[in-house]
Amino acid sequence: MRIEVSYGLARRGLPAPVAFGRWIDRAGEALDVTGAVSIRVSGAREGAALNHRFRNRRGPTNVLSFPARLPDGQGRFWGDIVLCAPVIREEAKSAGRPLRHHFAHLTVHGFLHLLGYDHERSTERCRMEALEIRLLDFFRIPDPYGNPPAGPCGGRR
Repeated sequence: MRIEVSYGLARRGLPAPVAFGRWIDRAGEALDVTGAVSIRVSGAREGAALNHRFRNRRGPTNVLSFPARLPDGQGRFWGDIVLCAPVIREEAKSAGRPLRHHFAHLTVHGFLHLLGYDHERSTERCRMEALEIRLLDFFRIPDPYGNPPAGPCGGRR
């Protein structure tokens, strides 16, 4: 996978581009997907502006995904992922999770959205969560949803 990472705020304490590349590469490899992804790590103001413009919601959110509207195929540009660093920091702190783990989770989550995965219905949610858990396990990152081994999806993980 080709990954382009840009930062809309100081990088201090944030994952380096190589970390984002590893997380996306692993997901692409596991799903037999190649191509390119753009990742933007934003501040709260930029995150809120994008969330308002594209989702008509107030305030920043942790991750936004903007799938490219191009024909399917290998080697394509999949789209853009925007990760709002202040929101992710606060969520990680509140959940008692390492910041790096939460960034990895939301990067994978955003990438799956680019590939067409969703979580609007419970069956889609279970499928997407199971895949996220499996991909994060490669990096020894625990289940970000904190589910028991069988989980709420009937043990299909």
